[in-house]
Amino acid sequence: MGLAPGKSLPGGAADRTATGARTTHEGILRRQSARESAARTYARALPIVPVRARGLTIEGADGRRYLDCLSGAGTLALGHNHPVVLEAIRRVLDSGAPLNVLDLATPVKDAFVTELFRTLPPGLADRARVRFCGPAGSDAMESACDLVRAATGRTGLLAFTGDGHGRTTGPLEAPAGEPAGRVAHLPSPQDHRCSPDVGGERGGGLAAHWTESLLDGPGPGVPLPAGVIVEPVQGEGAVIPVPDAWLRRMRQLTADRSVPLIADEIETGVGRTGAFWAVEHSGVTPDVMVLSKAIGGSLPLAVVVYRDDLDAGTPDADADTFPGNQLAMAAGTATLAHVRENHLAQRAADLGTRMLRRLQGLVDEFACVGDVRGRGLMLAVQLVDDDPGHSAMPDSTERTLPTTPELAAAVQRECLRRGLIVGLGGRHANVVRLLPPLTISDEQAAAVLDRLADAVEAVARRHGVPTNAPCAP
Repeated sequence: MGLAPGKSLPGGAADRTATGARTTHEGILRRQSARESAARTYARALPIVPVRARGLTIEGADGRRYLDCLSGAGTLALGHNHPVVLEAIRRVLDSGAPLNVLDLATPVKDAFVTELFRTLPPGLADRARVRFCGPAGSDAMESACDLVRAATGRTGLLAFTGDGHGRTTGPLEAPAGEPAGRVAHLPSPQDHRCSPDVGGERGGGLAAHWTESLLDGPGPGVPLPAGVIVEPVQGEGAVIPVPDAWLRRMRQLTADRSVPLIADEIETGVGRTGAFWAVEHSGVTPDVMVLSKAIGGSLPLAVVVYRDDLDAGTPDADADTFPGNQLAMAAGTATLAHVRENHLAQRAADLGTRMLRRLQGLVDEFACVGDVRGRGLMLAVQLVDDDPGHSAMPDSTERTLPTTPELAAAVQRECLRRGLIVGLGGRHANVVRLLPPLTISDEQAAAVLDRLADAVEAVARRHGVPTNAPCAP
């Protein structure tokens, strides 16, 4: 029996409960370290044992509570255990419906596709097809690459430096038997991926020119690529939005040459950036959209949405084992509908703008904060080293200052001590990432920013970083 509201355990009982909780917490972590792969990513930086969660809050086995701004790496658009998601899952469980149906048609799948098509960018929904694939974003990206290769009869692909496109390299590799080196990676157009003298609009123009040259330059007999892949906001690549004008130029270049444009919306989709799909900021309609993470309402689900004239699929071309996760489809339908009906994308845009404005104060106050950036509720704080005598990795693309993964990791640890969970990103893991759920309240957002600012101040003080000093020209 739990305690009544406002009651507390007697001192001795409280001590025994706390001791028992710590023992459970430490025992689970010890067994994980002994039995699981050393390739663990999040668990190494976040030594917590979640046992309960609701909305933005996670409670650990040791009784501590945390504000979760990692959100399952962006899968939790509505936060943990949102009531509409739980109700959708319960309905499927109570109905006796099969949980895995391969690629068979079901009422649950039909409802998911119907809701998904309601949200698609104009110009795609009325002629879209959807392909269900394996449950991860990498599976969807691989499916998208196979799709455009089959539709065009070509094998090459163009991608851009800093983009993620899943955890494996398989999606961007040439098919078996094809020559190596058929994937070209072009410079990204952002300030943070260009040298200082070619950043901004000029950098975007140069990046577009390089792309156009590559599309037109090989000469007779050399085929165009099967597709061009863009990530509207680089996520793992340090949360860098691509310029809207550049993305519109990519759309024009690819359309003029009948090259499919593939938008990787795995992390940016479902309202995260302040529009339902990040391509909508640019007014661009891609030929293919790769979707995962939040579309499953916290459960594994991945799909590819594409123009119907690209549908060159043949039986057995997509023989994945897990394309028919009924629970994920039900949770995804509830999530998509809730975000759409409650205008949570606009809420993300408004709150994200206010949070970014306050984060800008960190740049003004701390020399180790080189930049803050993002779109909607996809935000980042970049840590840099303003002392050229330090042995950090020089990187001219990071605001001309050396990167400091050690400082970023220290900020993440200090955040955790203060009950705030954040992620890291960037090529050198020197960017602190914030992906709060779209349901975060103004009060919770203020608490997140307070804890983050305290963590940065503690790290700056410990490392002797000066304050009130500009960190870049």
